[in-house]
Amino acid sequence: MITTRILWAGVMAAGLFAGGARAETGRQIYSANCAACHGASREGGMGPSLIDAKFTNSEAGKSKSKIAGIVKNGIPRTQMPAWGAKLSAAQIGLVADYLLERKEPGAAGGDKKTAAERYPELANFKLPKGFHIAVYSDAVPNARAMAISDSGIVFVGSRNVGKIYALVDADQDHVIKKVVTVAEGLDSPIGLVMHKGSLFVSEMTRVIRFDDIEKTFDKAPGYKVVKSDFPKEKWHGEKIIKAGPDGKLYIPIGADCNVCDREEDAHSKIYRMNPDGSQFEVFAKGIRNSVGFAWDPRTSEMWFTDNNRDEMGDNLPSCELNHAPKAGMHFGFPYCHAGMLPDPVFGKNRSCEEFTPPAALLGPHTAPLGLNFYTGS
Repeated sequence: MITTRILWAGVMAAGLFAGGARAETGRQIYSANCAACHGASREGGMGPSLIDAKFTNSEAGKSKSKIAGIVKNGIPRTQMPAWGAKLSAAQIGLVADYLLERKEPGAAGGDKKTAAERYPELANFKLPKGFHIAVYSDAVPNARAMAISDSGIVFVGSRNVGKIYALVDADQDHVIKKVVTVAEGLDSPIGLVMHKGSLFVSEMTRVIRFDDIEKTFDKAPGYKVVKSDFPKEKWHGEKIIKAGPDGKLYIPIGADCNVCDREEDAHSKIYRMNPDGSQFEVFAKGIRNSVGFAWDPRTSEMWFTDNNRDEMGDNLPSCELNHAPKAGMHFGFPYCHAGMLPDPVFGKNRSCEEFTPPAALLGPHTAPLGLNFYTGS
């Protein structure tokens, strides 16, 4: 379970670092002084991860004296400050000891608290009989999207941090032993999909591709730009990406507004293209902001969610589950919402009967973000 942390700037500005003087363990000192940049579980954020292989396998990451030296003196011309004036030598030594601990946060034996104590939010999940839920990793900040390779590596896109991580479960016991930073400096990489051995990632304005990713993920792999001319608007500008049964890649471009008419431009549509970026074309129209879609494995037909407009009250309109068995269908936005509600501005002189109605109504303001077909028993 991922916890989002958004107060790092306020913590730093408030000068809360004096809390380190009251800490008794390396973990406490780290939490009071280092977590704002490096993450509460050492997973990284504004600063680099301190649990991935890039750090733990480095010369500095293996040496208590070198870690202590970095903490004390900082790193010139970087955002890593010197802590020697704020923390004692003993406190810095405790931090170094803590950073040398190789047990992942949440791994077996790494925390004496029970799962229920560490993750009370799991108690709120209601699951069908025969299903259970557990934390797979808590070491990836602001996780937004995942893709799983054939060998079981879980690639995760971190939205605000702008990184791609690889979660490695080498012995397949469902406990992550290693978190590797695959790429960083990306712009909201919330879409990931594996396709023919390559990892495709959709950012705000482009799609990039990491080839042969299962062999290169821990070697700072380079990437190729597949397409880079998407709209730059931030509102509903983040993009997911999926591979369809036809071998094409599907990408939505949301409306850059709460409600507006974008029929004649690139917005409010789902597109598809070849994996090399060619033959980019509209697949479906009249869609405000789709963040989740999947294909029925029996029919190869697309189903997708749509997040409907705001500012029509708490109870209108409903978000949607839509069915698109073929290309070229129009689902009503901005003229008709939820298949039955004409828009008070854009619905004039239009009829809801013109458009494909939702297959199901999911409730107002529910913001459905994902779906999949379950083929188990």
